Amino acid sequence: MDERLRACLATAGLTPEGEPVPLSGGDIAAVYRLATDRGEVVVKQDTAERLAGEAEGLAALAAAGSGLVVPDVLARREEWLVMEALEVAPRRRDPVALGEGLRRLHGVVGEAHGWHRDNACGRTPQPNAPLADGRAFQRERRLLPLAEACQARGLLDARLRGRLEALAHGLESWLPDAPASLIHGDLWSGNVLFTPRGPALIDPAVYRHYPEVDLAMLTLFGSPGEAFFEAYWDGASPADWPRRETLFQLYPLLNHLLLFGGGYRDAVERAVSRLEVDTV
Repeated sequence: MDERLRACLATAGLTPEGEPVPLSGGDIAAVYRLATDRGEVVVKQDTAERLAGEAEGLAALAAAGSGLVVPDVLARREEWLVMEALEVAPRRRDPVALGEGLRRLHGVVGEAHGWHRDNACGRTPQPNAPLADGRAFQRERRLLPLAEACQARGLLDARLRGRLEALAHGLESWLPDAPASLIHGDLWSGNVLFTPRGPALIDPAVYRHYPEVDLAMLTLFGSPGEAFFEAYWDGASPADWPRRETLFQLYPLLNHLLLFGGGYRDAVERAVSRLEVDTV
């Protein structure tokens, strides 16, 4: 066993029993399950900076009092993070509790869009320098930097980048500014677990922004279902939800394009085309 991991465990009073067992899904960082003298824990290996951001994000989600389960951070040292291991119970799926919990989470608002430190979404650095206006934040901290990065790697041609930039600069024409809600920031379905204690959130990339960012990520590759949305909206959905959904899916689609290659270019262009039709 890595001696630095052993030392990290010791800071939490944990003694390992056996070797770490790799968990599936660790595309970005190495993730393991480990037996200790006080039960199983999850350990993650990554850069110290990225792990500090994740630990802080988990603490922010836990402090929100949403009712959603968030794993406790037990220890962090250098490139190791030790967390509570959650029991997964797929048959206890509760979309209503997930919707209600996310609504409470998003009810925690701050003064500006962004976060006091940068973090990461997957392997992509995520700039979070705060801005008072949410439209400006979405444009300057999300869409434009990723469009530039994708073009620099030859994944986005100048014409499509120009169309995307035109949409980004036109957000004020249709998207109202809004209070900056606390969001998970990378809420694809794999970062939602259903446990005997209720729905749980893992692997956050937290900041404050439009709450629809989390909803759009949940629907990007599937849907949490009608019961979820009925619980989340607690009434009728906003009339412009489909348009916001498309807008806030652009950032994760660009991120997938950057991380995984040109197979996502068509999805980016389809989203841009839908927004262009709505803008006309």
